[in-house]
Amino acid sequence: MIQQTIATLGANVVQIDPSDAVKAGVSTGSGGQVTLTIADCEAIRRECSAVRWAAPSVDCRQQLIYEHSNWSPMNILGSTQDFLEIRNWTNLTDGEPFTDMDVRSEAKVCLIGQTIVRELFGAESPVGRQIRIGNIRMTVIGVLSTKGMSMMGRDQDDYVIAPWTTVKHRLSGIRQATTPDATPSSVDQINTLSQLYPSQHVQFYPQQSAVQAEDHPQIIRFEDLDDIWVSATSQQEVPLAISQITSLLRDRHRLRANDPDDFRIRDLTEISKTLGSTQKVMTHLLLCVALISLVVGGVGIMNIMLASVTERTREIGLRMAVGARAKDILQQFLTEAVILCLLGGIVGILLGRGVSLAVMTFLHWRTIPSLSTIVTAFAVSASVGIIFGYYPAWRASQLDPIEALRYE
Repeated sequence: MIQQTIATLGANVVQIDPSDAVKAGVSTGSGGQVTLTIADCEAIRRECSAVRWAAPSVDCRQQLIYEHSNWSPMNILGSTQDFLEIRNWTNLTDGEPFTDMDVRSEAKVCLIGQTIVRELFGAESPVGRQIRIGNIRMTVIGVLSTKGMSMMGRDQDDYVIAPWTTVKHRLSGIRQATTPDATPSSVDQINTLSQLYPSQHVQFYPQQSAVQAEDHPQIIRFEDLDDIWVSATSQQEVPLAISQITSLLRDRHRLRANDPDDFRIRDLTEISKTLGSTQKVMTHLLLCVALISLVVGGVGIMNIMLASVTERTREIGLRMAVGARAKDILQQFLTEAVILCLLGGIVGILLGRGVSLAVMTFLHWRTIPSLSTIVTAFAVSASVGIIFGYYPAWRASQLDPIEALRYE
């Protein structure tokens, strides 16, 4: 289950988002700056050798409406087909993913998660149906596979994924220029390379009168992104990918050496490592519990064998009287202890497997039998028999034959 939780994050994922901005002494918080563009995403994919996939991302919050039902999803995310590769979402439950042509044409298509299917469609198949997102009708072309809750408690099945151009230009990303009172910028300001998004847009378009601006506000479409999702070629290459991305973005954004980054890079593999360390702690804890159980079981075996030696003292004396040596007595009782432990190991393995199947059936926790674990269990059982059965066997081998024959 822990490995499945880690897998929902995607493979070697790195997330890039704009850093915060400060206006008049007030911080805008995370993502306050407008710094990431689709050109940055393409440059990362093209120029960073440690990067396998790179996908743009824009977010939106809208109400979903289908016939008489409505639902407010956790997020409406716009991206490309590479995002599905990054987040291990390529195997759809139903339908098919959107294509690069859908992205270029701003197609009104989308993929929806299992939670949305349950809330809006019930048992009905959503593929081919149209839902309304805000005022835009979108055709559902696929259903995302189940991911469950994230580590932060967010429902990863409560998502809508659509082409980023559709989300940006049709749903949420259209910016309106209210520029009738803006003053034209100088030529130097127009051609400046220090501003990715000039604050005065009027120089790019014919200036409108106040009446025209009120009746027909001019729409300016900037290709700024909320995030860029990146997948490194391997987990070992993640630090190199972060270094390459940082260098590339600082160069593209023309930041001086002493300027802070206008973006943030979050390494999601650190979360995977944290979960991995948690898994190791749990494994070691269970190992300690198992060792305590083995010690208790071993002491029980020792007591049983000591009682057996006491009860069979006359038998031991008789064997010694007819020629059995000390090592023969030692071997006999040691073999009995090992066989006893191996039989207990078989019963324990069968019982453990039966319990795991019951857990999988009633609690729906996936369990996987391990051959190496079964072999190790047999080896441990034999070892317990040898270690805890040796002392009783040694005591039996050291008995005096005459005293043993007289024992009542």
